[in-house]
Amino acid sequence: MRELFHLDPDVCYLNHGSFGATPKPVFADYQHWQRELERQPVEFLRRRLDGLLDEAREKLGGFLGARPEELAFVQNATTGTNVVARSLRLAPDDEVLATDLEYGACDLAWEHWCRRSGARYVRQQLDLADPVGSLFAAAGERTRAVFVSHVTSATALVLPVAEICAEARRRGVLAIIDGAHAPAQVPLDLGVLGADLYAGNCHKWLCAPKGSGFLWAREEHHEWLESPIVSWGWEDGGDFVSRIEKQGTRDPAAFLATPAAIAFVAEHDEPHRCHELAAAARTQLADLLEVEPVAPNVGYVGRMASVALQAGVDGEAIQRRLYDEHKIEVPVDGGLLRVSFAMYNDRPDLDRLLTALKRTLGR
Repeated sequence: MRELFHLDPDVCYLNHGSFGATPKPVFADYQHWQRELERQPVEFLRRRLDGLLDEAREKLGGFLGARPEELAFVQNATTGTNVVARSLRLAPDDEVLATDLEYGACDLAWEHWCRRSGARYVRQQLDLADPVGSLFAAAGERTRAVFVSHVTSATALVLPVAEICAEARRRGVLAIIDGAHAPAQVPLDLGVLGADLYAGNCHKWLCAPKGSGFLWAREEHHEWLESPIVSWGWEDGGDFVSRIEKQGTRDPAAFLATPAAIAFVAEHDEPHRCHELAAAARTQLADLLEVEPVAPNVGYVGRMASVALQAGVDGEAIQRRLYDEHKIEVPVDGGLLRVSFAMYNDRPDLDRLLTALKRTLGR
């Protein structure tokens, strides 16, 4: 399987969750679309592109359980989150409720747009024994929306977003989901999940080229969603898809190669094996580091696992030494070490990390 990726064979790559890795056949398809663009730019961009994007969107919709007209391609989940945050007309003292586990860039986006309108961005500490109840304990009369990650970034937890969306709907507030890590890591059917808006990445676990993401929105929200750039998609008759996607001249190859990524994952992926590796990693890393697991393995584990370093351990130094001395690529952020297991990883990769950590920590 590793031979189907461009990854450096000397590096033990346990960081698929940060940026993903594109398989060689998908990358070849990506380059095919770039060559098609350069062969006849006017024909490609003005005569062919709309139809090609429609076909790609239909394939993506089939994978996500969504109608194509509910999907718009964006560069990444952070872009999709910003589209929603800037479009949502918040009044002074309105509130957007989130957990304390959200991705930092999206926290910054919500804080920025809430500050501009006089609204409040409320980050509620999540109790994993009662995630839904503890989150909505901070909800009030001015809560307009709830923003939650499907799979958290640093802590690598699969949250019960269907239950959170159901409670949000019961309370009459918008359910906005950050699905950066979800597509192809955990089962996802947007038609039944219950969210109002969902921003996701195709270039992580779906293995599409970098710069392929999507924003999904229920039809009743299409009218008020605006792209950051006013361009041709805003002409009379422009709809949700055209407003979001038509943002001037850019390379659409990453979007057009997404169907090839979907086909590759369908043929080669091994979700159960990767899940078992992540569960084993969480337990064995916690034992080695002499810490308690971040959460129970049941219900919270996808294909990533995070463990906390003991107080006083220099995480940046650990990350640097793991790479410099052992050629192991893992992120250490905020005292958390996170490992990812993609289809090209296997048990020897985990063993290599455990051995390297023992040496690095002097055990």
